[in-house]
Amino acid sequence: MSKGALRNVSAAPQGPDRDGADDPAPARHAGFPRLACLRRESEDFLAQWEPLWSPDHLSRKGFTNRVYWAQRAIGNGSALPLFLVRREDDRLLGAITLDNIRRGPSQSGTLGYWIGQSHARQGYMREAIEAVVHYAFDRLDLSRIEAACLPENAASRALLEKCGFKYEGVAQSYLQIDGRWRTHVLYAGLRADRRGRTEAGV
Repeated sequence: MSKGALRNVSAAPQGPDRDGADDPAPARHAGFPRLACLRRESEDFLAQWEPLWSPDHLSRKGFTNRVYWAQRAIGNGSALPLFLVRREDDRLLGAITLDNIRRGPSQSGTLGYWIGQSHARQGYMREAIEAVVHYAFDRLDLSRIEAACLPENAASRALLEKCGFKYEGVAQSYLQIDGRWRTHVLYAGLRADRRGRTEAGV
């Protein structure tokens, strides 16, 4: 695990009183240079798991559009898009988004995340997922968090399972990844989860 614990996940910008933990923080315009650099450095590592990048993916215009989307989504409660920032040196590590938040009888959301190649497998994303899931259950009053990944993405599957998510099945042609429609495995975490470990699909 990385040093420190994520003790406070908030939709408000993080203040200067950082104390060594790793911080999820909303996207802001000033974050463009760090994000573009990290995504560019990690392109080969990330592209195999993501939809094709648009021509303006690493441009300031593309980033500005994403910031405006993030601000609207937070404002209307439909999503919680966050950067993952290491408190000890303010370094951007990746991002995590609780998206497609549904209210009423569903009370659920969908989790997505990515991390820069140089920061992978160091425990940062596990801390972020656990903190965001806790926030979703405790503060947003959600009951179910869903996530999906490619069947061959062993690292992401293991991460979700370590965070308490359970395998639920397969979705054919779920998303276009790297230009092709790809089947995904589906996981979910429940606020009141009495299910035992699921071996199906492993």
